[in-house]
Amino acid sequence: MSDAVVASSEVSIAQGSQSFAAAARLFDKQTRDDAVMLYAWCRYCDDVVDGQTLGHAQEADFRSGQSERLERLKQRTASALRGERSDDPVFEALRRVVARHQIPHRHPQELLAGFAMDVADQHYETIEDTLVYCYHVAGVVGVMMAMIMGVRDPKVLDRASDLGLAFQLTNIARDVIDDARVGRVYVPAELLRKHGISDIRPDDRSQWPALHAAALELLDLAERYYDSAYAGMSSLPPRSAWAIGAARRVYRAIGSKLRKGGPLAWETRVSTSKAEKIRLLGLALGDVGTTRVIRRDTPRTGLWQRP
Repeated sequence: MSDAVVASSEVSIAQGSQSFAAAARLFDKQTRDDAVMLYAWCRYCDDVVDGQTLGHAQEADFRSGQSERLERLKQRTASALRGERSDDPVFEALRRVVARHQIPHRHPQELLAGFAMDVADQHYETIEDTLVYCYHVAGVVGVMMAMIMGVRDPKVLDRASDLGLAFQLTNIARDVIDDARVGRVYVPAELLRKHGISDIRPDDRSQWPALHAAALELLDLAERYYDSAYAGMSSLPPRSAWAIGAARRVYRAIGSKLRKGGPLAWETRVSTSKAEKIRLLGLALGDVGTTRVIRRDTPRTGLWQRP
């Protein structure tokens, strides 16, 4: 069962996230196995709620039955957290990872609470509102991943959460057009109004420059969280620090491409090539060395604090 569960999880990460899959190869075997198993559960839950397959091919009627699907996820997750074995590799993976690393049950439940925000079609008025969402769908994943790497210091877990927030802010900026096409808006309403937008019309190209200006503000904010996460890398085992540093580099590169590409960057999905990922892996290795020689304890002043 163990090999089958890990193998199934490997398929999930390979097809669901090329960026994280590239970074995860740098972990030692046990950390990698546990990281991909946690990823597989996160990816599965997201897909079930959104009516997708490994983050792609969204069903036209994905809203239908969404609440019921979320409720089933909550029930099956609760069973896994109680330690009940499952023939489903996704929930068996969660059970094993949570038990092995003594991950507090509230963390997987916080992720499901983030998906509940999507089901409820929650409105995000302020950047604080958006950051709460970012924590629930990404920051808490960073916390759980850090716990898999052996972290228990709350201050280091804060940095792990910050990396998740940075990732999600980058995702929101990159996906603002695609999200709007399925009726989702994560950019704070007050930020949109600042740029003269009361309602996003994704196929109205005349609106894209103003939307891009709003997206740049989210990317600027993400940089503060990327910097905070950098300060936490020195507390991780070297191989884990390399993997996390690589993921950090790759996601920041996505934001840089959106920044440099201007509004026309949304013509295609912004991503990094295989060659670019290889180069960023090398730069991340340099980051590992630097953070161990020059420890930069960047203060978290003004950053959002996880619950």
